[in-house]
Amino acid sequence: MPKSPAHCLVTGANRGIGLEWVRQLLARGDRVVAAARHPGKANALNALAGEHPGHLHVLPLDVADPRAIAELQRELLLLGDDGEQDRLDLLVNCAGVLHSGERFGAVEAATLDDSFRINAMGPFLLTQALAPRMADGARVANLSSQLGSIAGLTGFGTPSYNISKAAQNMATALLAAALRPRGIIVVALHPGWVQTDMGGAGATVTAQASVTGMLRVIDGLKQADSGKFLDWRGQSLPW
Repeated sequence: MPKSPAHCLVTGANRGIGLEWVRQLLARGDRVVAAARHPGKANALNALAGEHPGHLHVLPLDVADPRAIAELQRELLLLGDDGEQDRLDLLVNCAGVLHSGERFGAVEAATLDDSFRINAMGPFLLTQALAPRMADGARVANLSSQLGSIAGLTGFGTPSYNISKAAQNMATALLAAALRPRGIIVVALHPGWVQTDMGGAGATVTAQASVTGMLRVIDGLKQADSGKFLDWRGQSLPW
């Protein structure tokens, strides 16, 4: 990562881990574009924008909609008049969905489709679309999950989430291969079991600790790490 201010884009930035990414990137002096499906309802995010004028821009994005990705590209062109905004140093693909309550025998195609579009297709297509504006040597962090690990599977559970995260892991490996000639590092990051609405009451890691750890991992990445599956402490996870 370049010395601050780096230019960063975070998806799913309206709450939970995504919002914490925005907080910590701003705290270290970076410039952030925060994308959320409904920016008008993102009260905490908009409050941050008021506290950091010129350093935080909030834009709409539904990662499951290719038209929304195209519109985000157009919006980004309007943000800066000094040319610097054309450079993207860090992309954090944080937007995700977990459909709870799935039971074998009653898993629906619509749920699988929604999970795939948001958790796997979205990060792949967004990274592909933004690649031309990424700086050589930029970083892409795809927030994955240990539940996407085939080798780590212990039983049936959250199938649409697990399947889509396994697909996202393959997307990470493919993006790493495509962007390697430009020195852009792409990794899949498991944030831990984080205390968010998605993580639930039993979660063991705070969003602050998780993002602090992931930032430390990202800052320490080398070219040989591109395409790896790591947790928030930098430990390798099995595919």
